[in-house]
Amino acid sequence: MYDAELFLPLSREEKTDAEMMRPSRTYWQDVRERLMRDKLAVLGLLVIVLIVALAVFGPVLSPYEYDAQDFMMSNEPPSGAHWFGTDMFGRDIFVRVLYGARISLAVGFLASFISLFIGVIYGGISGFTGGKTDNIMMGIVDVIYSVPMMIYVILLMVVVGPGLKSIFITLGISYWAPMARIVRAEVMRLKNEEFILAARVLGASPGRILLRHLIPNAMGPILVTLTFSIPGAIFTEAFLSFVGLGVSAPMASWGVLSSDAVGSLAIYPWQLFFPAGAISITILAFNFLGDGLRDALDPRLRK
Repeated sequence: MYDAELFLPLSREEKTDAEMMRPSRTYWQDVRERLMRDKLAVLGLLVIVLIVALAVFGPVLSPYEYDAQDFMMSNEPPSGAHWFGTDMFGRDIFVRVLYGARISLAVGFLASFISLFIGVIYGGISGFTGGKTDNIMMGIVDVIYSVPMMIYVILLMVVVGPGLKSIFITLGISYWAPMARIVRAEVMRLKNEEFILAARVLGASPGRILLRHLIPNAMGPILVTLTFSIPGAIFTEAFLSFVGLGVSAPMASWGVLSSDAVGSLAIYPWQLFFPAGAISITILAFNFLGDGLRDALDPRLRK
């Protein structure tokens, strides 16, 4: 026999009190709240927004042109007229750093969007299809990984010529491969889950399952990989421009500014300090944001 008093239904007030103990929130609301609690991630996000705003509006508002030469003001130290000083041609370094931010950020974001578009589709198809198709597609990715990026750059310089176009093509060829591997691994993990089986039973097509169920549920690792790929592309562009394989004069990127300032480092150190500092601060800000996103998107931290 059982005690009937133990199975009494709750009253309406008791149900309301139980519902108000914790408001219902979606997964992305939890992600936003956890991200906002991470002070370093918020700081990184604010720095990124500030750098993007300065890159867009700074050169327009500056009284100096990025390529305007004034040999009477060459190699001037930082002052009220020239906040970052001037270079050997009398050009204002501050406006050149801001203009260089346009090129460096454009390369970083473009490479990331290429990796997002190609890598997600390629990796999703490979992981969802499996079998021989997966082996062939991942074999192509392994071949891309096996060839050093510098080989791509040298070959493209012969075909296209040095410059910003070569950097865009090079990053477009190689930067989607890590994203494809991440997406493939996530799709292979998710495709045997019960909600995918339910979609198959209901007659959903493979394309619908991939685009509406698998990829949205893999957005956590995709966003984290996307965030970390941007500073990697910025650093790659800076390195290629530093060694003379990137943009050419009179265009200015952070790598070009650093390369021009190395020869006079002992005499005019500020000419290298500011573009190198811009590279370091930008990469650090994206890494802070990426670390915060990785922690916020971890479902094991959800309470």
